[in-house]
Amino acid sequence: MSANTDLQEYLTAGVEQIVKDALRATLRDPKESAFMARFAAASRAASSRRLKNEKEGLHVPSYLIASITSACNLHCEGCYSRFNNATVDTEPEDQLKSSEWLRIIREANELGVSFVLLAGGEPLLRRDVIEGAAEVKDMVFPIFTNGTFMDERYFELFGRCRNLVPVISLEGGREMTDARRGAGVYDTVEKNMRRLKEKGLLFGASITVTKENLKDVVSDSFLDGMAEKGCRAVFLIEYVPVTLDTAHLAPGPAERACLEERLAQLRRDRGDMIFVSFPGDEKSSGGCLAAGRGFLHINSHGGAEPCPFSAYSDTSVKGASLRDALGSPLFKALKDGGIMEGEHSGGCVLFEKKLEVERIVRILKENTVSKA
Repeated sequence: MSANTDLQEYLTAGVEQIVKDALRATLRDPKESAFMARFAAASRAASSRRLKNEKEGLHVPSYLIASITSACNLHCEGCYSRFNNATVDTEPEDQLKSSEWLRIIREANELGVSFVLLAGGEPLLRRDVIEGAAEVKDMVFPIFTNGTFMDERYFELFGRCRNLVPVISLEGGREMTDARRGAGVYDTVEKNMRRLKEKGLLFGASITVTKENLKDVVSDSFLDGMAEKGCRAVFLIEYVPVTLDTAHLAPGPAERACLEERLAQLRRDRGDMIFVSFPGDEKSSGGCLAAGRGFLHINSHGGAEPCPFSAYSDTSVKGASLRDALGSPLFKALKDGGIMEGEHSGGCVLFEKKLEVERIVRILKENTVSKA
């Protein structure tokens, strides 16, 4: 059996497990349970489409990350996206239009992608894109948001379209969150979480894990508080340092081992919540899942990138299909070159091996110029 087929089976099983966990976590909510049951059938159909594509030589990942805007109202300390100039204060004119995003989402659906993670910038600034995505009923759209732009129109939309799942970014409690995200952000987010709970809506939290907050964000007291607010899913994202000055915040081997052990316990003991670790959960997949192995990233201008932490692109979906983007020469070079399975200290392998990635990008660009 080929390595790609092994990976496909692993990812298919992963999608099915997420759906099972979500069904278990929503048993007390008939509307949410009914939606997840329908999505379970859609997910099986998507898996069949991915397997069909695999047999025809096209590997389609289960997940797509779509940064639907560059604009954001916050200036979080150490933000990798602002450091890479991928996030700005106001919306540039050359961002993808809502019609272009809807085309990409529909192409992803036809290919067999099950989840499209909507990110930014701050994705709730693009209500047009989110309303369009909501109409693609057999896909789930986790929306990774800072949680400050929710209003009654969004609460109504989330209630009507259960395939939209807000995932609110936090750093832990009030002190840690406000220290990185700005004074008053935690109180705004907490109010909106309680509003979501009042309306019986499924939502999650995305937490940037550092050496400073690790013990707090996986503690029973913090998670009990999140569960009481209505949170049903927790995404634990290891901090990726943008400069040497912040490298000390990134979890090291000891912290990762602690996190892995704690996650195993949480998944065993807290059946009413879903726990996802990135990139920790890549460990059992044989390496980094970026560049189309398990997911790819489309930036706000349409560039197909390996992942949000590795902002390099040689293919744009503005003038090509998502199928074409999956065949990106950069993606192929990264996968075939062994860089994604090689040794590294942990965290994001492509970010850590930035110089090697840039060398590949440079060679591909030189080859393109020489053929012109």
